[in-house]
Parts: sequence; C-alpha cells; structure tokens
Amino acid sequence: MTQLELRAFLAVVRAGSFSLAAQNLFITQPALSRRVQVLEEELGFRLLERRKGARTVEPTQEGRAFVPMAEHWLSLWEEARTIPQREESQVFRVASVGSVSTYILAPVFRRFLLDGTSSLTFHQYHSLESYGYVERGEVDLAFISDDMFSRSVETIPAFREPMLLVTRPDSPLPPEIHPSQLDAGREIRMQWNPEYDQWHAFWFGSSSVPRMWFDQMSLMEEAILWEDNWLIAPASVAGALVRRGQAGLHTLREGPPDRIIYYLLGPRRKRAQTGRLLSLLQERLAELDGVTSLL
Repeated sequence: MTQLELRAFLAVVRAGSFSLAAQNLFITQPALSRRVQVLEEELGFRLLERRKGARTVEPTQEGRAFVPMAEHWLSLWEEARTIPQREESQVFRVASVGSVSTYILAPVFRRFLLDGTSSLTFHQYHSLESYGYVERGEVDLAFISDDMFSRSVETIPAFREPMLLVTRPDSPLPPEIHPSQLDAGREIRMQWNPEYDQWHAFWFGSSSVPRMWFDQMSLMEEAILWEDNWLIAPASVAGALVRRGQAGLHTLREGPPDRIIYYLLGPRRKRAQTGRLLSLLQERLAELDGVTSLL
C-alpha cells in the first residue's frame, strides 16, 4: 500500500469518475485504474462500484468505510515526512569570521547551550562564503566583517570596535606612535576589512610587503612574541592578547577606522534561537573594553 494508491482512490471518490480524477492527478486513466486495482487486491475487497455505461463511480460499502482510514493514513505519512525538518529545527547553525569566533563567541555559545533546547553547529567562513550559505539556508546566523549587497540576505550591524597597535609586552616602541614611524618590514598582517586595507595602502603603499601575512589567529598569537613585530588588530583581539600577557598596547595616532561586524539573516529564520543568541552576544560585548554594541 503506497501513498500513490491511496491518493488515487481518494481522488476517484472526490471526483466521482476515473477520467476526472486522472485529470486532477495529471496521470492517464489506465495508470489511475491500475493503482486502485492494486490497492483493492492488497486489501482483499472492492473499494469502488464500476457499472457499465455509468458516468459516475460510487464507493462500495467497504470503500466508504475505508475513506477516513485512507485520509488518516496519508496524514500520518505527511507527518512522518516532517520528522527530519522537526529535528533539524533544533539545530542552530552559526558561521563567523575567525577573529569573532576566536575572541568573542565561545562564551556566547556556552551560555546558549545551557538551557538544552537546541544543539549548535559552527563553521568558520570568510564573509563572501557566509553570504552564500545564509542565502541557501545552510546557515541560520553569520557574523561577517566585509558587508556586501544581497537581495535575499539582510546585513545588520552587530558591534564596532577601534583598531589598536599591538606588540610584544616588552617592545621598544614608544607608548604613542604614528603610522609613519612603523617599519612595514616588521608587520604581522591580518585580513580585517576593506576599510582597513584602504588605510593601510595610504600609509604603507599597496606594494608593501609585511614580515608575515596570516589568516589564522593561533599563528598570529605566536608571532607577536617574536622579536620586534607589530600588529594592528581590533580591540577584542588586542584586549584578549593583553589579558593573557602576550602583548602590549600602543596609542596609534591617525589610526584606521573602527571595524564594524555585521550579522546576516536569510529568508528562512529561526527567530527564537536567533534572538536568544544575539541577546547573549550583547551581554558578552558589554564585558569587552572598547567594543560598542549596535544590537
């Protein structure tokens, strides 16, 4: 017994004829008749009265009794098909650029999971990748640093933070410094956002070659302790390094514009889970020096 056979039987009962039911189901009349016949053979009794010359078809006594059973069976079938979606709805899928996930999101995720109502998956993606995943519904909430235009994804500011000069704790650089005094050959370069790239090109030239160029936070944390290297980083990153005793901070005159982090929402939204995570993020941002929530 299949849903196709049940739908065929119910279509004939509702239409009152095989020809009209076949049209409604967009199949041929012989195919429809065969489905009903297979169902009758499996049940062991006739469901429909077929009278020669009659334009309409009536259900037998057994057929009338079977109608609510067939409808209930199809209802259960449809409910069963939603099981994966129901289970999937409990999974909240988040993506982020690396600096936000490394220095901000871990405590947020821990608090999010405390009530036990949702599970969480996380992927680290660049901004362009996140737009694609959110647009296709493969990610529910993403944090990005490079905002772009999208017809189906909403880009909303989450927080802003200044960019700070970071060195090893015992660096010989003065407490206050101008970009023109920095040696580009000692730079640890990270990819922050287009606004930072423009500022960097103005002061150091588009062809300047840094000592190191990383896209991994762990490598940057090690490299800042080597010799007299320097790094310009957002306040959340710089503050974490200072608290761990891995770095010293310097005031940078005519420094880069603040970095703004945005969050992305797609067409299909899990509003309760999104609202809860953003609320927890706002609590986390209040704990960080120099970071301004825009939520």
